[in-house]
Amino acid sequence: MRILLIGDIVGKSGRRMVVVHVPRLRTELGVDMVIANGENAAGGNGLTHEVMDELFSSGIDVLTSGNHIFDKKEVFDFLDDVPNLLRPINLPAATPGRGYVIASPGSVPVAVINVSGRAFMPFHYSDPFESVDVVLDSLPVEVKIVVIDMHAETTSEKAALAWCFDGRVSVVVGTHTHVQTSDERILPHGTAFITDLGMTGPRDSVIGVKTDLVIQKLRQQMPVRFDTAQGPGQFGALLVDVDTATGQATAIERIFLREP
Repeated sequence: MRILLIGDIVGKSGRRMVVVHVPRLRTELGVDMVIANGENAAGGNGLTHEVMDELFSSGIDVLTSGNHIFDKKEVFDFLDDVPNLLRPINLPAATPGRGYVIASPGSVPVAVINVSGRAFMPFHYSDPFESVDVVLDSLPVEVKIVVIDMHAETTSEKAALAWCFDGRVSVVVGTHTHVQTSDERILPHGTAFITDLGMTGPRDSVIGVKTDLVIQKLRQQMPVRFDTAQGPGQFGALLVDVDTATGQATAIERIFLREP
């Protein structure tokens, strides 16, 4: 199975890159499943129903998220009703939505788990390692392929989670920091890993925000409203081949596209 994983989609530029490139890549690369982090897709913060529909219509199969999933209040109206839209699993059980889903693109079941790190993150998340353990122990035996979106600030948490579950899951990708790393690899027991997928959003920005606003904030140390940048886009992603019989990754390729 060939899986395309797309980094944090930010604003209109990010959505445009998805609409342009996902259908093309699905065809040209023979992609079987597309997973993307969409928590910043609506105006740079949060997700609306209209934006969600646009992303699913472009060829995305599962949307993951993170700490910004609740920024648009309307998400509470549909989060429980969309199985393939995830929020971090290590939030309290009463939190709306779900943290994992078993999707079946074609005839192969794939478990997708969305989990958050705890260091420097705004919510009081529970132990991400324990949360993933609970899901893995509950999966039906026929589910061989497991993909984790680890939405975290620190590289150490992302790497530690990948090494902890090496051989038990197929793929661990980091999201949240919006900067693609160049450390993609397959760990010794068959788990594909990259510290961060990067951002799919405005190219000429500071992690998606207008550059002058971030500079003003850092120089003046005063409150500044962050607006999402516009203009040319970039597309950060990872392509992973997984053996459907064993659930082990067999090939990995980092993808980074830019508009002129």
